[in-house]
Amino acid sequence: MRWDPEAASSAFSRYLKFVRIEHTLFALPMAYAAALEASGGRMSLWQAVWIALAFLGLRIAGMSYNNIADRDIDALNPRTRGRMLVTGAVSLKGAYAVLGIGVALFELSAAMLGPWPLYLSLPYLLITLSYPYAKRWHCLPHLHLGSVYALVPLGAAIAMYSEDIGAALVHTPWLLVAASALWVAGFDTFYSKMDLDFDRRMGLGSIPACYGERAARMAWTLMLTASAVMYLLNYIAMGGGPIGLVPTAIAAVVEASSAVLAYDESKIPTAFNSNLSVGLLMSLGILLNYI
Repeated sequence: MRWDPEAASSAFSRYLKFVRIEHTLFALPMAYAAALEASGGRMSLWQAVWIALAFLGLRIAGMSYNNIADRDIDALNPRTRGRMLVTGAVSLKGAYAVLGIGVALFELSAAMLGPWPLYLSLPYLLITLSYPYAKRWHCLPHLHLGSVYALVPLGAAIAMYSEDIGAALVHTPWLLVAASALWVAGFDTFYSKMDLDFDRRMGLGSIPACYGERAARMAWTLMLTASAVMYLLNYIAMGGGPIGLVPTAIAAVVEASSAVLAYDESKIPTAFNSNLSVGLLMSLGILLNYI
């Protein structure tokens, strides 16, 4: 078989799209922000590289397995039946291969960061890979997803004190961890409203499907507002200066306003996309204090 560079490039691009690599790049600054805040700005290049690779590996594993586990449901949902594993653009064998690469990269990176990141790598994987089943088990899959994202700042903080879990837990920016969890849970709640009828028909759990639209609006408004306040409180608690206050404040306003924007179902995609900037801006506010 002859090597075909164009075909290889096309396949590589397809797999990058399969794991939504752009979302990973948007979220990575949060890991660095947490690491710098936890360590007081003492992050080495070695730590920065392996934190990035650990997060990349976990993200690849999580996205791959989410597509694998949900392929039967995705095939029935009009919103998701165009996903690559459903259409055949990515084979099941290929998806499992990507999953294996993600797990291997995550475990290697955890080992390179130190003993405690390695010890905790299995629980991290279990929490992440169990997410696709949350909507089959209960009505709060959004909180499960939020806890998965909260692993990013928590894990980065632990990586900075990889041989002393006590010191890691003391220095972890818990407001940042909690705010991140509520942020993701909040926008996932309003995004799930788009699948309300489908979820009820299939017996899948979500706050909108289980408790109704009014309760869902209250839930995502409370979560996103609380998260925005926690992000601001975290910035104050870390002693952040005026240089990072502007992006932090903008992020908080965007996050809180997206909750109201999502009341109009036609604006839910816009509200969701606006949240992609929240983590980036919030992280930038913290990072600017350590430049």
